[in-house]
Amino acid sequence: MAIGWFIAFIILLLIELGTVNLVSIWFAIGAIAAMITTFITDSIVIQVIIFIVVSIITLLITKPLVKKFKGFEVQPTNSDRVIGKVGEVTKKIEKNKYGEVKIFGNVWTAASDDVIDEGEKVKVLSIDGVKLIVKKEEE
Repeated sequence: MAIGWFIAFIILLLIELGTVNLVSIWFAIGAIAAMITTFITDSIVIQVIIFIVVSIITLLITKPLVKKFKGFEVQPTNSDRVIGKVGEVTKKIEKNKYGEVKIFGNVWTAASDDVIDEGEKVKVLSIDGVKLIVKKEEE
């Protein structure tokens, strides 16, 4: 059975090498542990349990470390600068229908939970794809 675990290790390692993200390295390590277990016992159940336990442990140990080193930073774009700014509605915004808002000379598609008439001022809450999520500006 050791050869089976070694083949599983090679396949999982090839999958890992073929991807950009960490996908199967934990299972490859688990396969190595299960392969070592074959020299101690012939029980397939114990080998599978070792494979699962070692895979889970390596996943739990390495996932936080990988996340820390990878550094998931949001890259701000120029469109982020409109969040929190005030614009003017150029096309009426209705519930479940998009309108338009002009900010910094650019016209954006906009949505709101409220009905907002043309010419009213709105504040940008967030960006959803290429649409602004806005609310009526309080005077």
